Amino acid sequence: MQPNAKTACLKRLNRIEGQVRGLARMVEDDRYCIDVITQVSAVRAALKRVEDEVLKDHVAHCVEHAISAGDRDEQRQKIAELMHVLGKM
Repeated sequence: MQPNAKTACLKRLNRIEGQVRGLARMVEDDRYCIDVITQVSAVRAALKRVEDEVLKDHVAHCVEHAISAGDRDEQRQKIAELMHVLGKM
């Protein structure tokens, strides 16, 4: 990962870690179900943003490198990996 993307992802993941700990406390404290679900949704959205950032970095760095290097096998591999992961999303 590029250093700026790595830093951004780590910041987000640390925040998400705190959100998840908060969720655990909410469950322990028998908080209202809708409030818990709302927070689960917020965590899922935050993880999606991390996923998007990593994907953007992968395309901008790894895929771009494969294209500029001119190695057709590596290009095909990177595109296949990308298509595979996008298919899972």
